[in-house]
Amino acid sequence: MSQSTDFLKKLLSTPTPSGYERPGQDVVEDYLETHADSIRRDVHGNLHAVLNPKAKMRVMLAGHCDEIGLMLMHIDEKGFLYFASVGGVYVPLLMGERVTVHSGNGPVHGVVGVKPIHLMDPKERESAVAKIHELWIDIGAKNKKDAERYVRIGDVATVDRDYQELANGNFAARGLDDRIGVFVVAEAFRLLAEEKRLNVAVHLVSTVQEEVGLRGATTAAFGVDPHVGIAVDVGFATDFPGADPKKVGEAKLGGGPILHCGPNINLKVEKLLASAAKRLKMSVQMQPSPRSTGTDANAIQLSRAGVAAGLVSIPNRYMHSSAEMVNREDVENAARLIARFVRDLKSSETFIP
Repeated sequence: MSQSTDFLKKLLSTPTPSGYERPGQDVVEDYLETHADSIRRDVHGNLHAVLNPKAKMRVMLAGHCDEIGLMLMHIDEKGFLYFASVGGVYVPLLMGERVTVHSGNGPVHGVVGVKPIHLMDPKERESAVAKIHELWIDIGAKNKKDAERYVRIGDVATVDRDYQELANGNFAARGLDDRIGVFVVAEAFRLLAEEKRLNVAVHLVSTVQEEVGLRGATTAAFGVDPHVGIAVDVGFATDFPGADPKKVGEAKLGGGPILHCGPNINLKVEKLLASAAKRLKMSVQMQPSPRSTGTDANAIQLSRAGVAAGLVSIPNRYMHSSAEMVNREDVENAARLIARFVRDLKSSETFIP
């Protein structure tokens, strides 16, 4: 197993709910510390790794380390745990899932309870979706006091799904949104670290709390004060039943990284990314983004007096489920593309449209 694959699997198996990203950031730091000129964390938990720090032009590469999750809100007298969402959790997918509560005493395994279909009347079977506060986690506790031996109010939990290889270079995992973006910028950073000479300073930031409002990228971009920033996130694949390319544009797994155009994307950055792909003879896909993208690229663009922002996305099926799916070649090509974009930048580059 290559170091890169080992890093990917370890990152995807590590819990990183928004606001509780430290275990994942430890994995990222372990991987990058031998490649970076410097590495540090800030007060919000963003991880910063830097190459060629004295260069005049600063480039920020961002992928957010956090994933959606759950937070314990109440323990009833029977020992069942009630919870709220951390980020955009789609409630119907939770029923019957296995989960892990990340307590101070270590991981506690449980299941999200679901009423057996045999005990549902016909009306319940037709609309069995509950509201999130009506669902519960069952850890097998005897009662409230027993449950409190294992967990406490405020503990976070994640669905218990890890990396799974599939056919044709595809793989699935929970939280690919956006730990796969962190993997991409880390791989691009590793490739750039092998360069004998860079014209720019490279600031990789594994950002936090994107799923609850682009918070880490907002403060990190203010601190880095980059001239140009590239965010890497997942994009909507439309090559599965029910997807509608008329709404989000067309993209497929294995078709190459997604590039974007629109008001969130600097025109020069868009052109330079496309040129880098052409020089690499790499297939890319284009998805228009007529508004803010809802990614770290938006926070980067609006930092201080404004930053030239770009976005590279990995086509992703089943976003915000525990079975998100991407293609390994798309992931590797995204890293190569970003490394080439940075490598070709001149210190005198201007991004004024």
